[in-house]
Amino acid sequence: MSELEERLRTLVAGSIDGAELDSLRPLQGGASSLTLLATLRGDPARKVVVRQAPAGIMPLGARDVLRQARIMQALQGCAGVAVPRVLFEDPGDPPEVPPLFGMEFIDGESLEPHKDPIGQGRSLPAPDALAARALNAARMLAALHALPAERIGIAAEPELGPADELSRWSRVFATVDADMQPGAEAVAGLLNHRLPCAAPACLVHGDFRLGNLLCRGTEPVAIVDWEIWSRGDPRFDLAWFLLTAEPQVHPLAIRDAPGMPRPDVLLATYQAASVRGVESLEWFRAAALYKMAASVSLIVKHSRRRGDPDGRAAALAPRVATMLDRARTALRDI
Repeated sequence: MSELEERLRTLVAGSIDGAELDSLRPLQGGASSLTLLATLRGDPARKVVVRQAPAGIMPLGARDVLRQARIMQALQGCAGVAVPRVLFEDPGDPPEVPPLFGMEFIDGESLEPHKDPIGQGRSLPAPDALAARALNAARMLAALHALPAERIGIAAEPELGPADELSRWSRVFATVDADMQPGAEAVAGLLNHRLPCAAPACLVHGDFRLGNLLCRGTEPVAIVDWEIWSRGDPRFDLAWFLLTAEPQVHPLAIRDAPGMPRPDVLLATYQAASVRGVESLEWFRAAALYKMAASVSLIVKHSRRRGDPDGRAAALAPRVATMLDRARTALRDI
């Protein structure tokens, strides 16, 4: 931590006029990188969010924090899309000295209505406000998907179609504990057998949901956590977002939040704001459950390696099979 503080003192002094590092503390956020909040002395005092790749391993894939910074910089000024402004970057000398970047701190609420704990000063928005927030998020997702690849500098990125995305999450299942794997191969086989044609590729966030938006009242003011962005099929983002709005299907939901629009309402809002049609969405909704099962199985694996100090692995492990069962049921109707 002391070495990181020294790096940040230099970066802050060279990037932000009249500012110097005052304090640094960890923040929650991001599964593959270290997230910290730096408080700066200056006029006015400021806060900066720092994302650093983990030390000791190469910053590849979701750990490539400079790739995250690059897409956020490309999105600055794009109509209908809001992201934090990147203030500085440092490539480091990986793997020993990991890369990092700093971005502006944006004051806003990050809340997953159906599954995040409430209490201790945190409450759900009023139903009307929550509905408006979710509908505005659907419109922002449509605006994100409408951006021309050349405009944001991703035209040279490899294009990931449905088969590529499915393979990505199948590889995750191949790395997790044996008790997480039963049923995964069968669901992957069904998904592969029913592969839809790819839609024209666009920027895909990869984890678009209210929990990865900072909001003030009804307005999303920043999309965060760009760890797994790609140039791919927009229906992956859309189906993932719709799953988080369906507490009867989402296996991690703990409530039915009053005011949260149902998936059909969010879909209609997205389509009304979109420049493209939406076809074969049911396949993508099944794929979203498969992806969630893979993601949760990875969380379980990492938690077990730490000895499951908070009991998270024990609570989540049985839900992987539930997600796979629901994906299999969804595929029967296709």
